[in-house]
Amino acid sequence: MRSSKISPEYALLGLLAQRSSHGYDLHRRLKKELQGIWNVSQSHCYNILNRLEREGHIESEIHTQETAPTKHLLKLTPQGRAHFEQWLQEPTAPSVRAIRMEFITRLYFAQSEGRERALQIIEEQKHALRKASHQFQRAYVSTPETQSFNRLALQLRCRQLESCLVWLDECIRKLGL
Repeated sequence: MRSSKISPEYALLGLLAQRSSHGYDLHRRLKKELQGIWNVSQSHCYNILNRLEREGHIESEIHTQETAPTKHLLKLTPQGRAHFEQWLQEPTAPSVRAIRMEFITRLYFAQSEGRERALQIIEEQKHALRKASHQFQRAYVSTPETQSFNRLALQLRCRQLESCLVWLDECIRKLGL
């Protein structure tokens, strides 16, 4: 499992994987479809899109208009699609913030590909969280009782991951998976 770099870049790549779009439309879709997860200004969205283009993940096709400003139609490149697919396959880091932002974004795109894909990433995430929880539990047990704050922090991590596991089961039920 990789460490999480929580960024809306994968949400933008996922929206482009669904269909090519203009930057303004992408920002509007991000706000509409994932507003409970990502709060991204239009300028931040454009900065991310410019970086993704420099990195070769997206490309733009210029459309000139007589009565309006030039538009750039953004498309996912094969490299961008591979980058997005790799992200979609990997479990999210075992942190509540990463689960709240990154995992739910992954689930959104996985569900759009079908029930099996959504269930697969939930099950893989549960496995990764159980593994991390066991590691934190072992660390808790091996931490001397004199290190109260270290033990409290480890205990909190364990309980957060347990709560995430319960929530993942709820996702399965609510999404009818």
